Amino acid sequence: MQLRPNQRLKLDDKDDKLFYAYPRFVTHVDEGFIQQLTDLYRDRLKPNTRIFDMMSSWVSHLPEEMQFDHVEGHGLNSEELARNSRLNHYFVQNLNENPQLPLADGDFDAVLNCVSVQYVQYPEAVFSEIYRILKPGGVAIISFSNRMFFEKAIQAWREASEAQRVELVKAYFASVPGFTTVEVIANKSTLPNFLQWLGAAGGDPFYAVIASRS
Repeated sequence: MQLRPNQRLKLDDKDDKLFYAYPRFVTHVDEGFIQQLTDLYRDRLKPNTRIFDMMSSWVSHLPEEMQFDHVEGHGLNSEELARNSRLNHYFVQNLNENPQLPLADGDFDAVLNCVSVQYVQYPEAVFSEIYRILKPGGVAIISFSNRMFFEKAIQAWREASEAQRVELVKAYFASVPGFTTVEVIANKSTLPNFLQWLGAAGGDPFYAVIASRS
């Protein structure tokens, strides 16, 4: 799988660091989505392990009762990351400029990416890095809904249906030899589209694409 050059394009092609220069202390999905994500983390993550929260923010949605050996955060706004009480350490890096992570091989038990995969312009490189930093048996959980900063999402994502976006993330995993067969969790919204876009409670669909390093 390799995206064509036009599929990587964004409507706003200015430096991403400018767009994320100011902190946004909000959640970009509704409470129903967040609860499903936290429940998924509770089920799939193990306590006292090492977690990498890629493209994180001021919250990580990890279960409050679970303790981890180390939670490494990454994002584009240092104020948001500094507010995140679950992070033991964080760094700022634009993955669309440099997808290579300053992290050791096989160092993490889990890599998490919540509602941000739509902004990655070079997913082949980023998912290769996810594979590199995972321990054998380590899990990657990519979660998303139908919300986005439209001007910052890549064309391949903007023009795809929800089902096609699931296939896109599956293809990202498949582009890297060594991931297990992916698992998909899809809980579609039953609300009309206009209510979803208005942010009505229970309106956000929940998708998670999961794979492990063999």
